[in-house]
Amino acid sequence: MSIRSALALFGLTALPPCAAFAVLSLAASPVVPAAANEARGPAADISAQLAASSPSDPPGVLVSRQLLEESGLAVGEVVLFSADPRGARPAPFRIVGSYEPRPDPMRLGSKRLEARLHLPDLIALMADPSDPLASESVASVNVALHDRKDAAKFSSDLISRMPGLIATPTAPPPDEADPFVVLERFHLAIAIVTVIGSTAFLLALMAMRADERRETVGILRLIGFTRRGILLEVLVEGLFIAVAGAVFGVLFATATQGIVNRFFQWRYDTALVFVRVTAPIAARCIVFAVPLGVLAGLVASWTLLRRDIVALLRR
Repeated sequence: MSIRSALALFGLTALPPCAAFAVLSLAASPVVPAAANEARGPAADISAQLAASSPSDPPGVLVSRQLLEESGLAVGEVVLFSADPRGARPAPFRIVGSYEPRPDPMRLGSKRLEARLHLPDLIALMADPSDPLASESVASVNVALHDRKDAAKFSSDLISRMPGLIATPTAPPPDEADPFVVLERFHLAIAIVTVIGSTAFLLALMAMRADERRETVGILRLIGFTRRGILLEVLVEGLFIAVAGAVFGVLFATATQGIVNRFFQWRYDTALVFVRVTAPIAARCIVFAVPLGVLAGLVASWTLLRRDIVALLRR
């Protein structure tokens, strides 16, 4: 299938060379600065032949930040790309800039040695000289839909129009085997256990704190304060402490998220954001923390207020 017919099948048109880019992974293809080939024996002859047959200004290429740093390259240098792992039939390109690869959690820790070429340049680089139709053939085409939910319908319609064509969604819907779904459930389980454990710890702490104020409560009862009045005071005090603690926790997380992100981004050499405190997350934390704090204070105080005045004043 030719490239033009494949695009026409999807109702698409080819972009001009300056707008069409393709990503080339350099895991197996060498990238060699053209200037460095002068002292590499046969490679110097290849560079000389390319310099004689290529235009004075080679086509531009963007390289990833990781490739730029690891190879010691710089913007403006001329490099040689080859689709052959042995470096056969290299083509010169001039580095016009660098870019940060799109963060991918599935490739965390892997080196993103990539380059972005204009689509015609990539086709010419990957084409087989022995096949006259190599530059006009395509094995697969990726199509981005406006709504991912239409992927199944789009695939079935496309297959019905052209029998023998295989069309499958590249991003299947999350299911039980999706690692991110499993990870999300694992985080939810950790959060539930943490909330239950912290609530029990807070209740025990508030009970000890209330027992320390046993004599104060007894004196308040002697001078005429009712259980309801003391309980209301405890409610207001617990509400203030719970709100202050929740706000402090949110502010602390917001202030330290940058440090956490920078550390792990440095550790894994990625632009992936590991921690992000958003307004919904902060609101959810406050909604959970404030009622639990107030409830723990009320339960601890009520166990103390149930005693008689003599028991409260007894040492």
